[in-house]
Amino acid sequence: MRHIMVLNSKGGCGKSTIATNLASYYAAEGKRVALVDYDPQASSLDWLDRRPESRAKIIGINGARDGLTHLPRNAEIVIEDAPARSHGTELTALVRRAETLIVPVLPSAIDMQASTKFLEELAKVGKVKRKKVKIAVVANRVRESTIIFDQLDEYLEGLKMPYVATFREAQNYIRAYIRGLGIFELPEYLAWPDWEQWAPLIEWLQSRRSRP
Repeated sequence: MRHIMVLNSKGGCGKSTIATNLASYYAAEGKRVALVDYDPQASSLDWLDRRPESRAKIIGINGARDGLTHLPRNAEIVIEDAPARSHGTELTALVRRAETLIVPVLPSAIDMQASTKFLEELAKVGKVKRKKVKIAVVANRVRESTIIFDQLDEYLEGLKMPYVATFREAQNYIRAYIRGLGIFELPEYLAWPDWEQWAPLIEWLQSRRSRP
């Protein structure tokens, strides 16, 4: 059973978008997928409620209420959408469940500053210090050819962890969310630029580099 968690203590950085798209990708690949939503806002579970029955099934779990109590034993991939403002013992407990962490960062000075503090705290978590979990960062909701994106790109390149993907700000993510779909389930003519941007993250997740 593979546990992949999307987390950042900064709210609004797109954790649920990345979590739901990962869940739909693996489900479409024929994996038995569970999507655990620890955020009280339950954005990932709201997305799942919109998902058509004709699409690959994903098991939804209210982690904020039940933790992993109802996690199916036969789940192959567990995607966990962590809550914002996770610190201290809560952060340690969350990381204890995961083997791969994905940290999305937005192109803004506030988000970069907040992510610096979060990553410093994350580095002190026992499981991270023992290198029992792999971490990657992604740039999210970016507009290329802007000064702030250049600053974010330089910031992420300077971190001592893999910087594996850059996701543009696109209406496709809204189109997919309101229909309970993932970006890979949209028509190719519409979503191929986003598929290309997701390819490096998928490749990293499928490699040994993403596993402890």
